[in-house]
Amino acid sequence: MAATSHRAAPEHTHPHDVPVLTALGALADPVRLSLVRELAGSAEWSRSCGSFDVPVGKAALSHHFAVLRGAGLVEQRDEGPRRVNRLRRDEFDARFPGLLALVLREDPAV
Repeated sequence: MAATSHRAAPEHTHPHDVPVLTALGALADPVRLSLVRELAGSAEWSRSCGSFDVPVGKAALSHHFAVLRGAGLVEQRDEGPRRVNRLRRDEFDARFPGLLALVLREDPAV
């Protein structure tokens, strides 16, 4: 008998279905922006949810990831007990060309 996860698989929104205000709202939060920036500098599927150094608890972190999934920015999958993440850079760039490049800049004032 195969082991099953105790939690439901995450629901994902495709970036093509995301309004621009939803995308901007997701990226406007400092914690979510930090998550996106860390994912941008990491290999796909290499970061578990617990590997991010953010100043929020588990419940708030889960909420932030749900917002990012709903904005089409992040895809998640379960690997055993870990939930791993990837930034949906190509898909998001196709929907909102240049937006990620702007928010990922070292100096956003430039």
